[in-house]
Amino acid sequence: MNKKVLSLIALFAFTSISVAQTNPIITTFIQNQTGITGRHYVEGNSTPIEDPVLANVQSVDYSDDWVYITATGIPAYITGPFLDGNPSLAQNQNAIYKLPLIPIENTGTPTETNGGNIGIFINGVSLFDYRDGVAWNNDTMNLCGGPGNPPCPGGPNGNQDWNRDAIPAEMGGFDCNKAHPAMGNYHHHQNPSAFNLDLIVVSNICDTYPADGLYVIDTESHSPLIGFAYDGFPIYGAYGFANTDGTGGIVKMNSSYELPGATTRVNGPDVDGTYFEGYFREDYNYVSHPEGYYLDDHNGRFAITPEYPEGIYAYYATVDENHNSTYPYAVGPTFYGNVVAENVSVIDEDTTNYDATLGIESFNESNLNLVIYPNPAQDFIAIQSNMVNENLKLELINQLGQVMLTNQILQGSTLSIMETHTLYNGIYFLRVSEQNNSKTYKIIIKK
Repeated sequence: MNKKVLSLIALFAFTSISVAQTNPIITTFIQNQTGITGRHYVEGNSTPIEDPVLANVQSVDYSDDWVYITATGIPAYITGPFLDGNPSLAQNQNAIYKLPLIPIENTGTPTETNGGNIGIFINGVSLFDYRDGVAWNNDTMNLCGGPGNPPCPGGPNGNQDWNRDAIPAEMGGFDCNKAHPAMGNYHHHQNPSAFNLDLIVVSNICDTYPADGLYVIDTESHSPLIGFAYDGFPIYGAYGFANTDGTGGIVKMNSSYELPGATTRVNGPDVDGTYFEGYFREDYNYVSHPEGYYLDDHNGRFAITPEYPEGIYAYYATVDENHNSTYPYAVGPTFYGNVVAENVSVIDEDTTNYDATLGIESFNESNLNLVIYPNPAQDFIAIQSNMVNENLKLELINQLGQVMLTNQILQGSTLSIMETHTLYNGIYFLRVSEQNNSKTYKIIIKK
C-alpha cells in the first residue's frame, strides 16, 4: 500500500474521530474527574451521609454507530429522604447505556413511553415517564398496581383506561431534587431542578434537606442540554429560543397538553378532591398551537439550539409560569424517534474512549458562565456555573476582607445556595476559585 493511500486512511480516521468528539451525545455527559461520591439524607438528620459509590458518569465510549455511557446512576447532588414511606435509597446501577450516535425519526406508528427508564440525564441518572405503575380498575372501582394495591388486569404493563400521574400523586415522596428511587433506581420523572428555586414552592422538603438538582432555570438564557431520550434525541431544560430558527429571544417552552375541565370520566372515577383533574394521564388532551414555543405531541420540536446550530429535534422539560413541572414533563407520551437504546452488560464491539479532559475549558469568566441571583439579595443567593467538570470554591467576603460564608459547586452539580439572612445589609464580594485561579463578583444584600 503506497504512502498516499496510507495518508488518506489516517486522515479519514482522524476526521471521523474529530467529528465524533463534537457530537453532544458524546461530549455532554459529566464524567467523574474528581472522585466525588454520592451523598444521601435519612429522615430526621439534615447532615448528609457519604456513600462509597462514585457519582456521575464513569466512562463514555463510542463506535461508528453507538455511544456507551457507563454510570452508577448516582448524582453528585444529595439524594433523599423520601417521606412517603419509600424504604429504598439511591443505589449503584452498574449500568452501561447504549445510545444511537445518530438518532432517526420514526416515520411509522409512534412508540409509547413505558414504565421504567426512557432516557438518561447527563450525570447518568435515569429518566422515567409520567407514570408510577398505579392505575384505575373499573371492575373493582379502585386503584390497582403499586405498593399496597392489588395487581392491575394484565399485569404492570397492562393497558388501563386511567393511569396515574406520578408527579401529583407522589409529591410527598420526592426529595429536594424532584426525584426518588424505584427499587434503588434513582430517577426523575420531571424537570430536574430543586423545589425551593421554583417561583412558587410546592414542596417544603428543601427546608430541612437542601440539595442542588441538576440545573436551575435561568429565564434569560437557553436552558442547558440535560439528557438524552432512548431514541437518542436530546432533552433540554425549560427555556429555549422563541423561534425554531434561533431568533426571537428566550422564552419558556410550553406543553401543548391541556385539561379540558371535565367532571366525569368514562370507566373511571368522577373528578373530586381525591381524583382531581390531572390525577390521571388520560385527563389531558393535546391541543395544537401555531407558535414555535409550543411543543408537539411528543413534547419536543425541531429547532436550532446552542449545541446544534444546524437544528435538531429535541425534547424539553416543561414547566408552568411558576416553574412547577407540567405534563408530559420531558418525553412523551410517545417518542419522536426510533427507540433503539438499551442497557447492556458489556460493550461487545471496538470503541474509542472519549477523554473528558478535552471538554474542560480554561478558567475564565466567559467559560464560567456564572449566574448570581437575586442580586440585590435578601435571604439567599444562588450561584450557578456551567463549569461542571471542576470543583469551584465559593467565598462571600465583607468589605473588611473577612470571609463570612463559604461553599462549593461540586463537579457534576451546577448550583450552590448561600443563606444570607444572618448577614447585615451592605456590599459583599463573592470570590469564585478553582485551584490557583479566581474571579470576584460584587454582591449587595438589601433586606
